[in-house]
Amino acid sequence: MLQISTRLSHVHHIPTDSVTLDYDTRQKARIKVLTDNGNEAGIFIERGKPLLINEVLKSECGQHIQVKGALEPVMTASCSDWLTFAKVCYHLGNRHTKLQVGERWLRFKPDHVLAELVLQYGCTVSEAPAIFEPENGAYKGISGHAHHTDDKHHENDHQHEGVHKHGLVQSLKHVHIHGHDH
Repeated sequence: MLQISTRLSHVHHIPTDSVTLDYDTRQKARIKVLTDNGNEAGIFIERGKPLLINEVLKSECGQHIQVKGALEPVMTASCSDWLTFAKVCYHLGNRHTKLQVGERWLRFKPDHVLAELVLQYGCTVSEAPAIFEPENGAYKGISGHAHHTDDKHHENDHQHEGVHKHGLVQSLKHVHIHGHDH
């Protein structure tokens, strides 16, 4: 059995094998699979860092294996105008639903309540199987905050020290440019 525990940031050749995995399986840190060439493999990666589609892994014996997304049951909602799309994104995001976002289309795991919601907004819904690659979330992989300083409200420098909560408690010290004290 291939033992795979190394993630490669880039490769200069075509991988020799691949694994085709659905979204839920790509989230796991310990996976026993058959590669697309029929080889047994054990994937052992760091918890909390899901496998990404097109990522390349390296086995202990030096083989390079590419991660592919599997077709799986999903619902894809689409609409013809951006305002409707924005409203549907707002309502589905407000429900903390895992979403894959495209240009005026959204993909989510099958859910009749969500399907009814998007249909109420005039979207069309397809239940054709597809690869599911949802957004990671607002704070995944982001190490700080961004602040806009291009409007008239921001004219004088001052500092804040405080705690912001975004799933994790982070101690932050950052600079805003405002015309008032805090």
